[in-house]
Amino acid sequence: MLSCKQLNNELHGTGLFFPIDPGADASIGGMCATRASSTNAVRYGTMRENVLGLTVVTAQGKIIHTGSRARKSSVGYDLTRLFVGSEGTLGIITEAIVKLYPQPEAISAAVVNFPSVDDAVRTVIETIQMCMPVAQVETMDDMMIQAINAYDKMSLRVAPTLFFEFHGSETGVAEQAQTVQEIAAGHGGQDFDWATRPEDRSRLWAARHNAYFAGINMRAGCMPISRLAEFISETRADLNKSALMTMMVGHVGDGNFHVMIRLDPESTAEREEAEAMNDRLVARTIAADGTCTGEHGVGIHKMRFMEAEHGAEALSVMRQLKQALDPDNLLNPGKIVPN
Repeated sequence: MLSCKQLNNELHGTGLFFPIDPGADASIGGMCATRASSTNAVRYGTMRENVLGLTVVTAQGKIIHTGSRARKSSVGYDLTRLFVGSEGTLGIITEAIVKLYPQPEAISAAVVNFPSVDDAVRTVIETIQMCMPVAQVETMDDMMIQAINAYDKMSLRVAPTLFFEFHGSETGVAEQAQTVQEIAAGHGGQDFDWATRPEDRSRLWAARHNAYFAGINMRAGCMPISRLAEFISETRADLNKSALMTMMVGHVGDGNFHVMIRLDPESTAEREEAEAMNDRLVARTIAADGTCTGEHGVGIHKMRFMEAEHGAEALSVMRQLKQALDPDNLLNPGKIVPN
């Protein structure tokens, strides 16, 4: 199956594009299986919103087709959504029908820094509440900016920073940029750096795209946008109590952020401290009606939080679904729900 980058290469010159890009040149099938997201999910959604139908091979070797190219349907169970995010435990995805979008007429990007993470996140909340059609909005704390400067030999101001991108008409993009600049200024935003040329936008976004390599050891969570500023401030205060190096980066436009914890893997004490911080982070997230992972599947490490997030009865239903579709436990055993 094509990767997201290969798909967009095939679409070159058609005026269309596929907006979901996790940044790792992932396969479309894998992105469906993990319900993947991307930096522009705030405008275009995740794989859940962009998969119209699937071809799936079941554990019994049967081939089924879910969904269609129709814009809406109210017929039967939504099997497409059942398999999107199932991480290969219910069937093997072999084909996908995905939603494509027109290439925007104009794109504008911006970087702005703030006195505090709280100021930055409150800017995002106000921007979303005003229904501004932001395509991407990412945040980095001062520690993440410091790591980026060292990794990419850049000279960004070491301060909590937001990265914006706007898609639309020439006039619409200019109006959006001006409005967001005014919102940000009201929260102490300064040193705006705007760009419309592709090479300038690439320069502004280079730091964000290299954040993983600059930080490593990422742990993700997702929050309701209304609680985000409070939650991130609480998390940053908790992280500051540790002697370990910690950084934050995230897709704050849709409530998703990552905490990076640098540690010595050979140190038992550091690993225990990192795990304790992670447990507190997840507990705060779930208590605020958020989720322990907002993108790319639950993986292995966070399966232990499934019951706390969904409840024992919901987890039991998931096990029953697994048993019904894969009674011999052939497909990716041990994933999603513990055996």
